[in-house]
Amino acid sequence: MLIKAEFEQRLSELRKRMLSEDRQALLVFSLDNLRYLTNYSGEAAYGIVTLEKVFLITDYRFMEQAKEECFDCHLKCRDRDQQSLGQAIRQVLDAQGITRLLFEAAHINTQVWAGIVQELNGIIYTASAGLAEDLRKTKDEWEIAQIRKAAAIADQALQDSLPLIKPGISERAFALELEYRMQQLGSEGLSFPSIVGFGPRSALPHCIPSSRALAEGNLIVIDFGAVINGYRSDMTRSFVAGKANAQQRNIFDTVQRAQQAALDSLHAGQIATAVSAAASNVLQASEFASHTSTGLGHGVGIQLHEQPFISPVCHDTLQTNYVITIEPGIYIPGYGGVRIEDDVVVLADGYSFISHAPKLFELEI
Repeated sequence: MLIKAEFEQRLSELRKRMLSEDRQALLVFSLDNLRYLTNYSGEAAYGIVTLEKVFLITDYRFMEQAKEECFDCHLKCRDRDQQSLGQAIRQVLDAQGITRLLFEAAHINTQVWAGIVQELNGIIYTASAGLAEDLRKTKDEWEIAQIRKAAAIADQALQDSLPLIKPGISERAFALELEYRMQQLGSEGLSFPSIVGFGPRSALPHCIPSSRALAEGNLIVIDFGAVINGYRSDMTRSFVAGKANAQQRNIFDTVQRAQQAALDSLHAGQIATAVSAAASNVLQASEFASHTSTGLGHGVGIQLHEQPFISPVCHDTLQTNYVITIEPGIYIPGYGGVRIEDDVVVLADGYSFISHAPKLFELEI
């Protein structure tokens, strides 16, 4: 169960960073960051985190939800017909004596921000460099437990759905069945629109399911995830419908070795570029070097794609309790593709799998 102490810890860390930038408050525009900091899961809300308090500005449609969900928030109900957002924000700032402000520039459009700025005369305001996003890299025990629950639902849904993979089923029909099973098992909607590709379309990394029917011998890529308490899972499994030929087996084995090389290099204190290079070295040494991608993985949590991004240009030092994906792939246009993706939690001496679906390749049809 999520407890107040976990939110207090998150806010304490955020306030330390606010102080290091000599600012008294942070304007929070990201709904994902609001959920992380206050537990609010609704819409049309804005947060102000000061060094002592947290304020949530919303309207009558979401007040009851905010009362039920938020931990220690001062709720302000704004009449949108009578008070602009800028006026509501200024009212809180003046009441709290705030003159030095950070704001989430990456999460507000220029038109809305222009209206807010009109009300900030005398306030020193500075764009925030992703303070909350940086905190969200490290997951607490409750967060990891939610991702594990979401991944377990995805694991079970795939196991239940695989018998449906027979010649003639369409990508779209299989995706719908898989998504239905996840929600039957308790998923709060979808982590993201499921990716299902058969045959040559499996070479599309983000294949939108179509009416294409499965044929014997097709490569199959399935990328999907569940959601629990706002936290997401993300897993890809690749198959062949029936017996694999030598080329298909070679592709699958190469991707599997690349993933294992990355996992073998993974531990707290490791640089993200080194993990990326471990997989890349395997892929680039193969005959499929020209059909690979540079992005190896990403953080996952409240958002599907969070920091850090595991790539040749990410120099982050990975820390204990980062939850990331490791997902190398090979994509050959006109032929097909293979991707294997798992969610893992970084440990001091290695990693722990969060997704557990078997990595079988040949499907009996």
